[in-house]
Amino acid sequence: MTMDSVPPKPAEPADDYLERRTLRRGSAGWLLLTGLGVAYVVSGDYSGWNFGLAEGGFGGLGIAMALMGVMYACMVFSLAELSSVLPTAGGGYGFARRALGPWGGFLTGTAILIEYILAPAAISIFIGDYVESLGLFGLSSGWPVYLACFVIFIGIHLWGVGEALRFSFVVTGIAVAALLIFAVGAFMDFDASKLNDIPVEADAFGANSWLPMGLLGIWAAFPFGMWFFLGVEGVPLAAEETKDPARTLPRAIRWSMAILVVLALLTFFASSGARGANAIQDAGNPLVEALQPDGEATALSRIVNYAGLAGLVASFFSLIYAGSRQLFALSRAGYLPRFLSLTSSRKAPYLGLLVPGAIGFGLAAATGDGARMLNVAVFGATISYALMSLSHIVLRRREPGLERPYRTPGGILTSSVALVLACAALVATFLVDVTAALIALGVYVVALAYFGVYSRKHLVARAPEEEFAALAAAEAELERN
Repeated sequence: MTMDSVPPKPAEPADDYLERRTLRRGSAGWLLLTGLGVAYVVSGDYSGWNFGLAEGGFGGLGIAMALMGVMYACMVFSLAELSSVLPTAGGGYGFARRALGPWGGFLTGTAILIEYILAPAAISIFIGDYVESLGLFGLSSGWPVYLACFVIFIGIHLWGVGEALRFSFVVTGIAVAALLIFAVGAFMDFDASKLNDIPVEADAFGANSWLPMGLLGIWAAFPFGMWFFLGVEGVPLAAEETKDPARTLPRAIRWSMAILVVLALLTFFASSGARGANAIQDAGNPLVEALQPDGEATALSRIVNYAGLAGLVASFFSLIYAGSRQLFALSRAGYLPRFLSLTSSRKAPYLGLLVPGAIGFGLAAATGDGARMLNVAVFGATISYALMSLSHIVLRRREPGLERPYRTPGGILTSSVALVLACAALVATFLVDVTAALIALGVYVVALAYFGVYSRKHLVARAPEEEFAALAAAEAELERN
């Protein structure tokens, strides 16, 4: 049984419904998709993660990073299997739709949308800060910079997915190369005694020099440990634009995660050991601070500063892509207004790009609070992680005979670990920013009201994710009879 018994209405779409909602096939191979997976995340290596030092110290953040790394590794192995079973643009929504029914699909898709609309808005603010700090074009951080980001990079996406992914690959390569150069330079000044130089809170339970905020600090640092990996789960959203997705997606997901683990370890240890955890815990550009012990800019710190801007651009650009594909899939299936899934002559979902872009720009210009928007994005992400992991468990148990070109190592045990850690991370968001969590919950309530009152009764049976679920229901009915 699914979580909702209301069947989609097959008669509503016009004959050319899906033809007007088609993405460009075969535009990306495994290498471009691996670059996309790294691009989603790479800005998190340059800034944001270090605020977790203020929550848990070096030891607390280190343990949190390790646990969140385990969560993401287990989850991406599960997603690799699910994406080989259902290679459509719906990604996590499509997986949950098959396993948990329409309500489960909508809950998952909405959570992913919250992440992929809020995160680019936050990153546009950080790009403005970098532009101002570098003195580029004489601009100061503000709405003109945010607007330029959205206009320029959405324009590239409208040009075509192949061109967009190649642009993202090049910018990501620059950012990754700079991280490696940074690590070499920072390790030359590495001092292990600087790792645990944050003052200890004497009244914190279990506090010591490695855990200055005590054991609770580990939990509070979970959302910041996620920043080294946040977004990699978006690779399956490129399924319909991928060559041989059943083989390509699992390969790209695994390689993306392997690269991100290496970058996380290098960045975390090199930054904290070069300058000291205490010195970089509140820095907006921790890598640059780590290279400037006297506060004076060096040639290397300038290179890293510019590369930090490249990293932000790469993540901003790729997250816009992910958000547009998730919106496209939900709209095409009728969960959101159907006009949002229309594609252009270049097979780009133009409204799926423009509408989230307008919302993101409006939020950035109105609030200027990038940190809070990222916390809202993390809240949405943790909900989607829990539901996607649950979907893997349900499909393994309910449909053991389903053809799976790729199978998750460890099976249900792997996705169960991801589910438990995702739930723990979700609760941890309340420890960091209660307001952000409540904002995300408010958005969720409004979206669910729309789905419950209207869109669940107007789903499009011919959408790939809906057809896949309908086939499963028909097979189950035959088995019962």
